[in-house]
Amino acid sequence: MKLTEMNKEQLIDFKNKNEELYNDFKAKGLCLNMSRGNPCKEQLELSVDMLSVFDDGDFVSENGVDVRNYGLLDGIPEAKTLFADMIGVGEDEIIIFGNSSLNAMFWAVQTAYNKGVLGGTPWSEQGKIKFLCPVPGYDRHFKVTEFFGIEMINIPMTPTGPDMDMIESLVAEDESIKGIWCVPQYSNPDGISYSDETVKRFAALKPKAKDFRIFWDNAYCIHHLTDSPELILNILEEAKKVGNEDIVYIFGSTSKITFPGAGVAVMGASKKNVDSLRSYLGISIISYDKMNQLRHVKFFGTFENMKEHMKKHKAIIAPKFKVVVDTLDKELAPLGIGEWTDPKGGYFVSFNAPSGCAKRIVKLCSEAGVTLTGAGATFPHGIDPEDKNIRLAPTFPPVEDLKQAMELFVICAKIAAAEKMLAEC
Repeated sequence: MKLTEMNKEQLIDFKNKNEELYNDFKAKGLCLNMSRGNPCKEQLELSVDMLSVFDDGDFVSENGVDVRNYGLLDGIPEAKTLFADMIGVGEDEIIIFGNSSLNAMFWAVQTAYNKGVLGGTPWSEQGKIKFLCPVPGYDRHFKVTEFFGIEMINIPMTPTGPDMDMIESLVAEDESIKGIWCVPQYSNPDGISYSDETVKRFAALKPKAKDFRIFWDNAYCIHHLTDSPELILNILEEAKKVGNEDIVYIFGSTSKITFPGAGVAVMGASKKNVDSLRSYLGISIISYDKMNQLRHVKFFGTFENMKEHMKKHKAIIAPKFKVVVDTLDKELAPLGIGEWTDPKGGYFVSFNAPSGCAKRIVKLCSEAGVTLTGAGATFPHGIDPEDKNIRLAPTFPPVEDLKQAMELFVICAKIAAAEKMLAEC
């Protein structure tokens, strides 16, 4: 029976029974963390052999530079070859950064804010500026724009990507809109891959602001969970077709491919954009960790080998996603409580509770020993207008711990939903 079909007495009985189960869980003294999309130990072990690739004593890049020394500000050539293939740009259209793509994104915003885009007026001198933010979205994107005092405008997500009608209308009319955050493949947290039409419309955007940029965070470009992956069009290629190649910055990293704390981050863009950005890069750093760049190249060799490596990741984490989705399907679907995604890639399951219940569910879970991403985190300033979205991160806990966490989660969802309905009786 769906909760909407229960009378008041049935709802009270339902709530009381689930509170008994909840109290049993509290007595177990659980301490489980599902707050971030961290790889688990088994995933990290997949890349441990990378740490011995220099046992041969060869520290020289293909252009003759000793990677232990200074130089090659924007990356060694063989790293450019490898990662240009990963994010779909040319070898003269890429900068190799340190271990954090988030840091690269922050730097790109900071440079535009302080120095402008392609020699234009700095954003900081243009009064109030704005960013478009597809929601639900990645909390750390929102924190970057919040840091600079940039106003954020929520853009609803659809099954094919952000609402393009809304985006096209806003950027065409408002010169203060300077950018948009995008996770185009297996979006965070919904797991949506942008349709061909959506990518083409992004590539053809005609913003009123000539210094508008699409921040295309393709973090999950090879993070597939099935044997039939969802692939997206190459936005830089599409933008070139319509003479609009300067509109996009593309980001990626190996943070969830090798080691999150010691990966390689990259940024791709038109040669004009890359040349301009490189001119500012050398002010803050002489070179990034070229040993780590060469370490990755020696370990993978080719992009095809990197994709094969990701199949090992899939074998480890796909069963965990199945635990989450199967539990939700079994325990909540028959009751009509909430909606959720069944992603084909990425790192998250997006759960939409009944409106007004997300914070309550997260609080109940926390008090019983399971830490989730904070309710509201997937919206700018942590404010979910409907208080319904919860990002579930299945990758880090062992399967047996994850099963316990999900058992608790559905109990908490049942309690919160019943409380809401009783309050409305």
